[in-house]
Amino acid sequence: MRRRAAVGIAAASAALLLASCAQESTSTAASSAPAAAPASAAASEAAPADECAPENLTTVDAGKLTVGTDTPAYPPYFVDDDPSNGKGFESAVAYAVAAGLGLDATDVVWQVVPFNSSYAPGDKAFDFDINQISITPKRQKAVDFSDGYYTVNQAIVALKGSPIAKATTVAELKGAKLGAQVGTTSLDFITDVVQPTSDVQVFNDTNDAKSAMQNEQIDGLVVDLPTAYYVTAAEIEDSVIVGQFEAQQGGEQFGLLFQKGNPLVGCVNKVLAELTASGELKAIQDEWLAGTTAPYFTEQ
Repeated sequence: MRRRAAVGIAAASAALLLASCAQESTSTAASSAPAAAPASAAASEAAPADECAPENLTTVDAGKLTVGTDTPAYPPYFVDDDPSNGKGFESAVAYAVAAGLGLDATDVVWQVVPFNSSYAPGDKAFDFDINQISITPKRQKAVDFSDGYYTVNQAIVALKGSPIAKATTVAELKGAKLGAQVGTTSLDFITDVVQPTSDVQVFNDTNDAKSAMQNEQIDGLVVDLPTAYYVTAAEIEDSVIVGQFEAQQGGEQFGLLFQKGNPLVGCVNKVLAELTASGELKAIQDEWLAGTTAPYFTEQ
């Protein structure tokens, strides 16, 4: 899951480690564990080396790598709403994958893809989409994913004066009015894990959810941990990370999203394995997401 402030603050926020996957969904271009994500059991096996030679890659445009993401593209995943500058965790990952496929940075073409559209069934006009999209069984029925490139936790952000600002247990959240972006694993987390007694507030994008929190229409907002750090450090004054949730069984991983049956998945998995083995993926994570922590909620 997705589904953003001064340059100085953004730089400080981007250095923090955190992870719904949802990125804010609109229509113009561009959820945390301390280590790179392990391989997804649902992802395709790595392809033979000769099939992954640059001249043999099956891409939307020959010799190019078309990458989708939503807009605005916000820190710490992207910087200055510009995926093409190579700055931010996911921009850097995309260019590292391109390099591993034998392509130059100039061969990467970015395309705007609204978050909720990315995992819809059907043909895709991109080779892969990178947009804090969590790998879930439901989504895997419609699209393919790479192995996970980041393991993420969900967190709650609230204003300092919120009734839940000092909550330390999941039980204390039961009566809260919580919100999240539609279609995200953050929203699923509220309904499946917190199970509040109040109706969950659902928003078209995270910007709408943040506005609702600022206007005290909701007690707290559920987002992935890296987004939570950016919101509190750079976007909403007097907001705090109330806490993060323990990972559910198997953990939640971000994966690169592909059209169902795309033969490029195996080649990308091979590159991700190489980036993990070499330490480059962890170095990218440390550069853009390092140094953060948040207290964990207990059940009672």
